[in-house]
Formats: sequence, C-alpha cells, structure tokens
Amino acid sequence: MKSLRTIALREAQTRVSPEVKAPSAKISEFFGVNVFDKRKMKDFLSKEVYQKLVSSIDSGELINHEDANHIATAMKSWAMAKGATHYTHWFQPLTGTTAEKHDSFFEPSSDGAIEVFAGSALVQQEPDASSFPNGGIRNTFEARGYTAWDPSSPAFIMESKAGKTLCIPTVFVAYTGEALDYKAPLLKALSAMDKAAVDVCQYFDKSITKVTASLGIEQEYFLVDRALYNARPDLALTGRALFGHISAKGQQLEDHYFGSIPERVFTYMVDFENEALKLGIPLKTRHNEVAPSQFECAPIYEEINLAIDHNQLLMDLMEKVALRHDFKVLLHEKPYAGINGSGKHNNWSLITDTGKNLLSPGKTPKNNLMFLTFFVNTIKAVHEHADLLRASIASVSNDHRLGANEAPPAIISIFLGSQLAEVLDEIESSRSIIKKVKNEDSLWLGIPKIPQISFDTTDRNRTSPFAFTGNKFELRAVGSSENSSAPMTVLNAIVADQLTKFKVEVDKLIKKGEKKDVALLTVIKKYLKESKDIRFEGNGYSQEWEDEAARRGLSNIKTTPKALDAYVTEKTEELFTNTKVFSKRELHARHEILLESYYKKLQIEARVMGEVTNSMIIPATIAYQNSLIENAKGLKELGLSGDALATPLSIINKVSEHLNIVKTSIDAMLEQRKQVNAIEDSRDKAIAYDEKVKSYFDTIRYHTDKLEQIVDDSVWPLPKFRELLFLK
Repeated sequence: MKSLRTIALREAQTRVSPEVKAPSAKISEFFGVNVFDKRKMKDFLSKEVYQKLVSSIDSGELINHEDANHIATAMKSWAMAKGATHYTHWFQPLTGTTAEKHDSFFEPSSDGAIEVFAGSALVQQEPDASSFPNGGIRNTFEARGYTAWDPSSPAFIMESKAGKTLCIPTVFVAYTGEALDYKAPLLKALSAMDKAAVDVCQYFDKSITKVTASLGIEQEYFLVDRALYNARPDLALTGRALFGHISAKGQQLEDHYFGSIPERVFTYMVDFENEALKLGIPLKTRHNEVAPSQFECAPIYEEINLAIDHNQLLMDLMEKVALRHDFKVLLHEKPYAGINGSGKHNNWSLITDTGKNLLSPGKTPKNNLMFLTFFVNTIKAVHEHADLLRASIASVSNDHRLGANEAPPAIISIFLGSQLAEVLDEIESSRSIIKKVKNEDSLWLGIPKIPQISFDTTDRNRTSPFAFTGNKFELRAVGSSENSSAPMTVLNAIVADQLTKFKVEVDKLIKKGEKKDVALLTVIKKYLKESKDIRFEGNGYSQEWEDEAARRGLSNIKTTPKALDAYVTEKTEELFTNTKVFSKRELHARHEILLESYYKKLQIEARVMGEVTNSMIIPATIAYQNSLIENAKGLKELGLSGDALATPLSIINKVSEHLNIVKTSIDAMLEQRKQVNAIEDSRDKAIAYDEKVKSYFDTIRYHTDKLEQIVDDSVWPLPKFRELLFLK
C-alpha cells in the first residue's frame, strides 16, 4: 500500500498550471473594475449626493437617511449590473481574519419578487456577535453586535465561480459600543493623528487642513504544493512544520533571492495579481525572497485604512487563487525551521492635503524645521512607548521570527542612518542663532543644512525594527500573517499623543515671549536628548547590542505573554483615553483576547505534535525497527556475528534511543498540558504554556528529526523539507 507521502509526491510532480489570461493587455484598463470608486459613484449618483459622499469620505461628515437610500440604490444597480446577487458587510473581527454574512438583494413581494437594498442595510447590520472574541466585554448569551459602514473604504465585488457578492467594508462594535474589531480603533487613531498633525502644521503652513497617514505593506509568503500540504497535518492545522530535518540545500547559496521566478509560481502570481488589480489593490512588485519557495508582493502606497483593508483582502485572495493552481499559501511567520521566516514590512509616512510629505526634508530652513518637528516627535513617541509598539507586533508565530538573525530583534530601536544621525547630534549640541529675515517668518540658522534625503544616501539596516528610509519610517517587525491595524493603531496613536504634547510645550514658550522658531527648536533639542537611547545604528543581532540596550534601559521582551503586559499599564491607559482610541475596558478585553489566542495556538500545536507523533512517526519508526531486527536475526541465523551484526545493531540501538525519548517527552508534554489547562487566569496560562508546555517542543522535534535521518526514506510518513521547499 502506497503511503500518503508517496501519493502526494506523485501528484506534485505531475502538476500542470491552468491557463491565465488578463482581462486586458493594459492594467490601466481593468484596474478597479470591481470597485465602487469615485469614478463609478459619479456615474450612478446624483451630483449633489456624490458631493456629500465625497465630503463624508474626506472629512467624516455624517450621511443622512435619504442620501443613504440614494447611495444604496446606486450601489445595488452597479453591483447587479456586474452580476452580483448578494451583499455583505465585510469586517475584521479580532480572530485575525475577515468575516462576512451574505444576504440576497432578492425579496418576495405581492407581485412576485424584487431586488431591494435599502440605505439602512448599507449603513448598519446586526450579525451575531456571540461567537467572536470579545475579551469579557459581553456574555456568551448576549448575541447582538453591529457592523457600520466605513465610507472611506470603497465597496467592492468579490467574484467566485458560483457567483458575485457586493462587499461593504465596515467596523464591528458591541451592543454597548465597544470595538470588537481592528478597524474601529484604527479609524480613531487616524482621526487623532489628523487633528494633532494639522495643529502642529499650522506653525508652518496655515493652508494645511488635513494630514493623512500613508502606508505601503510588503507581504512575504511561502508556497507549497497542495498535495504535500495535505500530507502534513502540522502544516494544515498550525501553519508550520512542527517536525522536519533541515534540507541539505536550503538558502545557504543565496541563489533563490531575486532569482528567476519558477514558471508555475509565476503563473500563480499573475493570476492573483489580476484578481487583486480588479479589486483596486495597486500591486506593483513581485519577486523571490531569501528562502526557497518564499516570495513577496508589494503595492504602491495608499491611505492607511485602505492599505490595510487591501492587505487583508489580498491575503484572502492569495489563498483562494492558490487553490486553482494546486498551491497552499503559508502566511505563518516561521513555517520551516532553519530558513528565513516571513514578515510584513509596514512603510509609514504622513501626507498633507497640500501634497507635502511631512517626513521628507525640504530645501529651505523653514521646510527643514517642519520635517524635524515631525521626525523628532516620531522618534520621541517610539522612545516613550517602545514596549507598547513591541506588544502590538507580538504573537505566538512572530515569536519564532523576532531576533532570529532574519528579522529585527525584540528590542525596539530606531535606525536613522549616519547622515541623519550626525545632523541630529549636531542640532542637539548646537547653540541656535535666530536671525530675522525681512517680510518672512524668522528662520533658524546655526543648524546644519539637511539635504533632500534620497533612498541611497545611507545603507539600510535590516536588523532595525523601526528604520528611517528616506521619506518614511519602516516598521519591519510586523508578522506576515498579522493584521497591520494593531501596530498602525499604536503608531498613529503614540505619534498623535506626542504631537499634542509638543504643541502644548511650544505654545507655553511662545506665551512666555519666545519666538516661534526658537520655541520649536528648543523643544526639538530637548526631545533629541530625551530619546537618544532609542537610536541605534549597529548590528541588532549582536550580543553587544543586547548588552548595550540593557545599559540604556531598553526592554528586551522575547515572548508574547509578557510583551502584552504593555497593553494594560497605567501609561497605556492614559495614552489611549487621551487620544480616545480605546477605553480602559476595551484595552483589558484586547489583552485577554491576545493571551487566549496565544495559549490556544500553542495548545493546538501540542495536540498536533502528540497526534502526529503517536499515529504516524512512532508506528513508521517501529515498522522500520522491526525490519532491522528481522535483518539482524537473519544475519545471526546465517552464522554471522561480530562486525557483521555491528551495523544493524547500532542502528537498532540509535532508533530505540531516539524513539524512547520522543515517546517519554510526548507523554510528559501531554500530561503537563492537562495541568496547565486547569489554570484559570489567562496570563498565567499563557506563560505556563510558553514555559512548561512549549519547552518540550524542541526536544521532541530534535529526536524525531534524527529519526527522519535514520528511517528508510520509503516508509517515512511526512513529506520532507527538500520536497516541500523546492517547487518545480
């Protein structure tokens, strides 16, 4: 009887890619065809309602009931013309995935049936909220929750072979008003950022009335053949290979990075890119990443709320399209031990409604002072709330990646590059000389000139969690499977809070009689001194940096349960209540949800490890061991002894040694898991899973991987790394 692995390998080796055809030879001709964007709004809405909707998108003005009905009717007409029969509120609950509940436009009537979509259905729905994570905000018997339309993220049509559905991006809140999703807090943080940044911009340019956070998300992922994936219960149930000896050839030759894209993979990439482009996701880049079978795609920068919606949609789309190509997408941060994991670099900047990038140095002293203001306030904000930023990227899967010589360390630091670092040091130590210039605001002199920063003025530091890269900051520590809303909510909230405090300090100095520029520079210099410890230009992987970071008083929190503590400190509660992003109750609920997610995922990994070991690895090993024993018996019956029996007996002993350790460790781990499951406090339980249950994983893996190297290849039950990683 052929093993599942053998069948899977044969399937994988005979794949034929499906034919992929773009809707048009020019991307510009089909980009956004499935999106109810402003161009289509103009076609389907009256001029008056269109202007009101645009005003709502740009400034958050409320849409009245009559206009909502008008918009809903237009949206339904457009969607039905595209072939949609159903609609859904598309939201992002705290499960980490997206959610949807489909309703038909169809309604029975006295004359038969009609298609209806009212403004009330567009603006709000009431999905059952009882089974979504809530962290104690509601009882399980309380089912009511609300989804509410987010006009700033356009509706879109999701296609499948069976039909088309109109998807309306929404927030998701409890009956009592608390956020049960990622989008609602993000929108609040962006609102706080807009207000705080505009207030500070008024020092420099009175015409600025809006500041928008922009984001570009680089998405890394692995591909594996679907048959091989299905033959690995650990991959299917946990997203990572809990077992597997490293392939003899991995990434050590560095021949995969930016190499020629395999034909089968290229066909898949083109297919999901076409689907993404139809949904208005502006994908620009594709390439091979460092590890075998690892790839990356990246879009053009967008407004941050839309960028995150698009990334969540993209991850879902990539998985759906992969099935057409008999692939499975692995978004786990560390699906394979021994090679690089996957991240999701978040490139963040601030753009004014006048077109100014606030993180791009200018050519005049005035513009440079404006740049310095936002640049230094961002540094100060990260310094003040480094632990919270660390918590925002914490997860059981990202723990495998952070600090693993492939991703930023768990120590939050900021890389500026030698050029800017020298400029800031000179500003900090300089004595400003203010000179009045006729018919202009006073300009500051005696400060080194800041040139227009280009992308190649300084080398990048891949070991930095938060690096300045020319005209933006790159948060490199976000995990590939995560919703970027969490770290972006934190980043925008802490910078907004810091800008608010900055304005208070500057205004106090101005009120005391200081010139505006003197006041601005005085506070900037103060912030530079106070936040200097967070700046680091060297190798973040080195032990020297860990030692230096400890001397500087920087945290090095390596595991999620303890990192998450930053969500429920008094400092964090004050930050989020001041910015009106989270209430204290919401913060504690999220802390609880994240802890539960952590230990439940480890619980699943422990169960899978036990099941696969007991039902697949141990039986296969014993069967091979029995064949060795029969071989040894046969040799002995032939009258052979001594050296002739040494080899089979040595192998039998090695197999027994590893097998006994595996079985003993599995039994001990399962017993420990039972004890830990009895712990009621979520934090204590998460820490116990980390320290008492997960502690067995490495031992079990080490000895099963040793068995993989000994047991006859033809009887080993699990596809091996060399088979999973090298796609043909």
